[in-house]
Amino acid sequence: MTTTTLAVLVPLLPFLGAAAGLLLGRTAPGFVRPLAVLPTLTSLVLAALVAVRQGGGAAVDSATELTPTGSVPIELALHIDGFAALVAVLVGLVASCVQIYSTGYLRDDPRYPSYAALVSLFTSAMFLVVYSGDLIVLLVGWEVMGICSYFLVGHYWETPEARAASLKAFLVTKLGDVPFLIGLFALATDAGSFRITRILGTVAGGGLDHPTLIALLLLAGVAGKSAQFPLHTWLPDAMAGPTPVSALIHAATMVAAGVYFIARLLPVFEASQAAMVVLGVMAAVTMTGSALAALAQDDIKRVLAYSTIGQLGYMTGALAVGDRGAAVFHLLSHGAFKALLFLAAGVIIHAAGTNSLATMSRMRNLRDRVPDAYWTMTVALLALAAIPPFSGFFSKEAVLGVAEHVVTGHTEHAPAAAGWIVLVAGLVTAMLTAAYAMRLWLLTFRGRGIEAPDHGRQPLTMTVVLWVLAIPSLALGGFTFRLLPDWFDGRDLSPTLVTSVLGTGVALVGGIVTYAAWRHTTALTTRVPLGAVAAHPQGDAAQVEAEAIATHEPAYGDIAYAPDPADPGRLLLGPLHRHAAAGFHLDAVYTALFVRPVQAGASLVRFLDREVVETYVRGAGALPRWLGAAVRRAQTGNVQTYVSALLAGTVVLAVAVVLAATGA
Repeated sequence: MTTTTLAVLVPLLPFLGAAAGLLLGRTAPGFVRPLAVLPTLTSLVLAALVAVRQGGGAAVDSATELTPTGSVPIELALHIDGFAALVAVLVGLVASCVQIYSTGYLRDDPRYPSYAALVSLFTSAMFLVVYSGDLIVLLVGWEVMGICSYFLVGHYWETPEARAASLKAFLVTKLGDVPFLIGLFALATDAGSFRITRILGTVAGGGLDHPTLIALLLLAGVAGKSAQFPLHTWLPDAMAGPTPVSALIHAATMVAAGVYFIARLLPVFEASQAAMVVLGVMAAVTMTGSALAALAQDDIKRVLAYSTIGQLGYMTGALAVGDRGAAVFHLLSHGAFKALLFLAAGVIIHAAGTNSLATMSRMRNLRDRVPDAYWTMTVALLALAAIPPFSGFFSKEAVLGVAEHVVTGHTEHAPAAAGWIVLVAGLVTAMLTAAYAMRLWLLTFRGRGIEAPDHGRQPLTMTVVLWVLAIPSLALGGFTFRLLPDWFDGRDLSPTLVTSVLGTGVALVGGIVTYAAWRHTTALTTRVPLGAVAAHPQGDAAQVEAEAIATHEPAYGDIAYAPDPADPGRLLLGPLHRHAAAGFHLDAVYTALFVRPVQAGASLVRFLDREVVETYVRGAGALPRWLGAAVRRAQTGNVQTYVSALLAGTVVLAVAVVLAATGA
């Protein structure tokens, strides 16, 4: 079987599995789980075979023209280079793990058949984006992922949070997709083709007439799909969906699509220095702002959501300094440990019965209830914090290293301003990332208070997946930069001494300071009467303790905590905590700038329609109605009246004729 045939089967199998799952979900429920898992696993195997055959060498290209479309043809094309081959393996791995995990996580969910089919369709669409060599075919997969995310985020549609989150995700991403579509058509017009290879050839020959405009239009779609500032606000709210959906969206599909798209068409963006600077600023604001917000979140999934936004900022930062190898390297590394973080969080949430870190910090022995999640999440958090030798260290240092090369003038692929922006923001974000990773670990697993609830052991399908993903989270970084240099344009992605020391140093500072702040805030908690705590659920530890002493309560119970017990985030952020917890009020800004004006405009249109347009319509119908009423009153049904009227009319006409004749 040829490589092209194998590549065609990779997106086709999950699509067929989704169609079969939707058709047989109600009539043959026993087939739902096999139809969810087996096609995706088979696609993973085939994607791995495609990667082995491609081998990081020359790209595999194949195309067949669809129906004629005019001056710019649309082709069903494949373009599989080293980046595409590796990203497809990541998509298959994460999607397979999510499907297997979901068989246990949603085993009692009555809507599991439709959920599993949508996950398969989502996976198929991302495979299409990865392998496509034609931008219109890529756009099909891009938009299918958008509609799948709408349904999957709103899986628990009974809750208003899920309904609002699904609508927000759909509308915000569509807001970016409108200029994105215009940019695609402008790009194809300049290049004369939607084929990626021909577009890159046009760029190499200097044939783009409007590179800055095209790049900025495309960036709008990327910002929406990959949750970059200012279109990132939908991603934290998308946590209302099932946890496996979060793992799929964050690790390997939707949010990775925008980064992958820029990596595919990086020469288009490099043709405009202004676009590269804009990309660098967008990455810097995204990574630092999201890291601050993550440090203030109470919901464990929202912490991870803001973490995803920040790590995507690193990827776009690498692209802003002209190195798609470092960007895709971090995409692969992040996909493994972020999927692990979300799936481990699902196990923890199931065990604790809550998403709240404040509540978890009141539970002791939670780590003993979920030992698999404890150890694997610890590995994933170390990878997230870029602590050597975990995978995140190597991929994050690759990003910082290429930024340093731009700053020192060793490369001319990007302006020096973009290099400085990415390097400084990357180091600040590395410190903040280690801080919120340490905070999450402490509040989740070092709680003190009541005994953690015991819900029994997790299904084997959930725990096995965690250990599978722990392997690449631990070893992927060193393996990739040492053994697969040809897959990344032949560039050396080894960590450099300066950025390794700086990055690891600031990460250790962030973790140590957070631990010290946690110890300090923990020291403020005390043994107090449980009744006093219950009487003052909003009081802080000092207030509760003072009132307990004043009442001379003799009976002391378990250690009780304030509403946010031992939370180092409050101490570290200080007055900024309230704003960071609210995502720096961007939703409020958008509501004031866009939502309310649109609602006001809709109200005005409704008023004009009802009070003006309908008034004229009603007026136009009133005159005939009045005439009809008058005629109806004349129709009495009395024959004598009709004869009298006829005679009177005859007399009137005769008189008129006589008068007319006399006048003549």
